[in-house]
Amino acid sequence: MGEAPQDMEDFQRAYSRLCKDSGAEPQDSVLQQLHELPRGRLDLAAQSLTVDTCRALGKLLQSALLRELVLSDCMLSEEGATLLLQGLCANSVVRSLDLKGNNLRALGAEALGRLLRQNKSIQRCPSGHAPDSAHSLTLEWNNLGMWEDAFATFCGALAANSALRQLDLRNNQITHKGAEELALALKMNSSLKELDLRWNNLGLLGGRALASCLPSNRTLWRLELAGNSIPGDILRAVEQAMSHNQDQQASLRENQARTQVLSKEVRTLQEEKSRQFLDLMETINKQREEIARSGRATAVQVAQLQEALNERHSIIKALKAKLQMAEAALVLSEQKAQDLGELLTSSEQKQQSLAQRQAREQRLEQQEAAEREAKLLRDLSAANEKNLLLRNQVDELERKSKSLQEQLFMARQELTTVSTELKMRAVQAEERLELEKKRSRQNLEDSEQLRSKEVEHMTRHLEDSERAMQERLQRLEAMRLSLEEELSRAKAVVLSERSQAEEELIKAKNQVRLEEQQHRAHLEERLRLLTQARDEAQGTCLQQKQVVSEAQARAGQLSLQVEGLRRRLEELQQQELSNKDQEKVAEVARVRVELQEQNGRLQAELTAQEALKEKAAALERQLKVIMSDHREALLDRESENASLREKLRLKEAEMARIRDEEAQRASFLQNAVLTYVQGSPLRAPSPQK
Repeated sequence: MGEAPQDMEDFQRAYSRLCKDSGAEPQDSVLQQLHELPRGRLDLAAQSLTVDTCRALGKLLQSALLRELVLSDCMLSEEGATLLLQGLCANSVVRSLDLKGNNLRALGAEALGRLLRQNKSIQRCPSGHAPDSAHSLTLEWNNLGMWEDAFATFCGALAANSALRQLDLRNNQITHKGAEELALALKMNSSLKELDLRWNNLGLLGGRALASCLPSNRTLWRLELAGNSIPGDILRAVEQAMSHNQDQQASLRENQARTQVLSKEVRTLQEEKSRQFLDLMETINKQREEIARSGRATAVQVAQLQEALNERHSIIKALKAKLQMAEAALVLSEQKAQDLGELLTSSEQKQQSLAQRQAREQRLEQQEAAEREAKLLRDLSAANEKNLLLRNQVDELERKSKSLQEQLFMARQELTTVSTELKMRAVQAEERLELEKKRSRQNLEDSEQLRSKEVEHMTRHLEDSERAMQERLQRLEAMRLSLEEELSRAKAVVLSERSQAEEELIKAKNQVRLEEQQHRAHLEERLRLLTQARDEAQGTCLQQKQVVSEAQARAGQLSLQVEGLRRRLEELQQQELSNKDQEKVAEVARVRVELQEQNGRLQAELTAQEALKEKAAALERQLKVIMSDHREALLDRESENASLREKLRLKEAEMARIRDEEAQRASFLQNAVLTYVQGSPLRAPSPQK
């Protein structure tokens, strides 16, 4: 085709021309939508598109500047959908495609697979757009899952795709086999972030297949599976995997931001160091050039003065006294240079002492970390001992329950003895009744009635006492069962609390180890930076030493030149007594000017040395600041360790309180049982005679 249509009017004219070229009339509804829609978006939702219209739109979509294409509920035929998707294969701009409710089947799934493999806008992001812009494909309310081979082709294309972000496959009749194909595609796909599979027919097998593929996929963070008859445990596993992927994506973004910030800081530091180095090299080059110029000028002057000295060799003997004075001045300058060297050596010794002190502090920190770890191990052993004490208390409770059972057994034995005693008393009463019959036969009828009443009263009383004893036994048995249940609950509570305490101790130990490792790495990095700064300071000191030595050499040369010039000045002063006074006065003035210039250069060199001393002092101050920051970091770490120890102490106190409550509760129950057993009237009252 020719150039791509730049706006909707061009697109409308191109659509009409293509329809007329193919011998078909353009659809009025499509023309109206093309006229009303905004730039960069084509919305043909709920428009019944013919095959000719689909063919014309497919040709136009090959080069159309559209970022979003909406073809939902268009009742596309298989041929029309294939023509549209074939045109989109060559498009490099479309970002979002909506094919909802078009009843796509086998041919549509294959065409979608070709689209995912060939479409350039999905394969890579164009320049000028963010990589996470909407790369979405909506296929809701179709029938892609009914044809397994075609859906497998679509899943293979999805596996090869590297830029699609969102995929909507709701209500597509996808079975468990289709879910297995999707799981294979998700294992290979590295760009898809959101997948919607609601209201399909995945079932248990499909849910398991999708859950098994999620550990291999680290980019998918949203997977919707509602309405697929999938068990709740699989859905929870999927949600857990999605949350894990979300956390990984967040941590990855955070790490990328941190690396960018650190790289920027490193670049700025490197630029600053290079700029400082260039400035230092420039100053050194300037000093060297000045020295070379002064050397050349002095060489010329020495040559000129040598000629004058050769002419006036006889005057040198008169100037020996002045030469001795100049030698004394030279000794003073040498002494000053020696003092400067001693200052440099003292600064080097201070730097070495600082490095040794820092190494000692590092060793002390490591020892303190080892002591803290040993203390935590001792705390852990103490917690284990406390757990053993809890176990012993549980054993004591079991022994108390056994003793209660024995007491119940003794109560039963007492009940049997009481019943036998009552029977013996009944036999004795019968014997007494027989004796009374023999003694008083006259009152037989009265005594017979009285005895029958007493027998009935005794039998009723015996039955009542037996029923009361049985009820008491039942109550004691129920109480024993309740005590056993409460004892089992107490055991379960103690075991759960012990497991929770062990887990909390393990977590605290791991956290302390991790924090110590991080702190150790941070300290090592600080130490490395300090060593680098120390090496740089030593290098600068060496450079300063070289500059000082060169300055000393120059000072010696200049002192020699000054002495020569002074001698020449004396000679010229003596020559002023002669007839050539005017010529010598001019030469003396010139020599004085040269001496003043040389004195100015010497003053400049002295100021440069003072600047170097100030730089060395600044480096020492920087080292002090770094050491103070290091001490503050150590204090923060100690405060964190103290807070962790306080948390451990609170946990131990809580465990001790729980143990005391359980022991107190067991003692209350034991006392209640004992008081109930001791206070209950086990013996029935003896019958009245």
